[in-house]
Amino acid sequence: MKVSNEFKIGILGIVAIALLVLGFNFLKGNKLFTKSLILHARYQNVQGLTPSNPVIINGLQVGTVRSIENDKSMKELIVTFAIHKDINIPANSFAHIHPNPLTITRVEIVLGDSTVMLKNNDSIRSAPSDGFIEGVINSKLDPVLLSVNKAISTIDSVLNSINSVFDQQNKKNIASTIEHLERISASVQTSTSSLEVLVDKDNGNLAKTLNNARSFTDNLVKNNEKLNSTIDNLNLTSKNLSALDLKSTLFKLDSSISGLKTTIGKINSKDGSLGLLLNDPTLYRNLSSTSNKINTLIDDLRLHPKRYVSFSVFGKSDKKESPLSTPLPDTLDAPYPKQKANP
Repeated sequence: MKVSNEFKIGILGIVAIALLVLGFNFLKGNKLFTKSLILHARYQNVQGLTPSNPVIINGLQVGTVRSIENDKSMKELIVTFAIHKDINIPANSFAHIHPNPLTITRVEIVLGDSTVMLKNNDSIRSAPSDGFIEGVINSKLDPVLLSVNKAISTIDSVLNSINSVFDQQNKKNIASTIEHLERISASVQTSTSSLEVLVDKDNGNLAKTLNNARSFTDNLVKNNEKLNSTIDNLNLTSKNLSALDLKSTLFKLDSSISGLKTTIGKINSKDGSLGLLLNDPTLYRNLSSTSNKINTLIDDLRLHPKRYVSFSVFGKSDKKESPLSTPLPDTLDAPYPKQKANP
């Protein structure tokens, strides 16, 4: 079967028209092959909103404006939205138009907190919108004016309080207080300087103390075994001491001390022999006299040996000379007075 050129041109025209319609809808923001959630809102003023303008939720574009319809009185405009994202929109949400002459007007949906979600072809609540300039001015000036009004009220009440408080006596008190505050500030500055010196990380006393403490703890860690051994020895010693019969030992020691006191008392007295020996000077004098006589005898024996030992081999005996009665002067540390020898 031969296809005529006219038929081919007709088919091509139909395809071109279909593509033109689809492209036009695509440019208007209508998705061709995705299922969208259709919502409707009613406004008295759409602020220049046109089809294909974006629909925003929390700064993200989730859809586009599909159409805007009006009645003959122009008192109410019905705007249809197409939400392309698969999202849940609470039933108490509302759609707010934000005009912007610099870019394009957009619709912003403010989500509510209802647990019931909007369905396809439901109506969403609308909020009245101001113009771009009015919105900017109101958003910027209203908080400022409110703050100014609050500040003026506060200043007025403060001035009234100041007028009621600032009499002559209170002015003097305030001046005195300011002077004290200056002194306190100077003291705080001095204390701060001292504190900075104290907590200096290199040369401060606190840093040195921490270094000493760290060194001490390091030494404790290094000598941990020795400390444990010392503590064990102390524990053993304390156990041995606790095992001793200290009461009996102290009683014996007290008895020994009492006996020693008695013995020392007898020695100091003149009743016993040892006491007489230590306290009576007669023995000293007798011993001194005996020592003197022995020294005299030894000196005389040394000078006149023939008087005591006589042998004919050595000649005549030396008995004509009188014996010595005192030690010779060359005797060391002789405590005796010199006496003349007998003729």
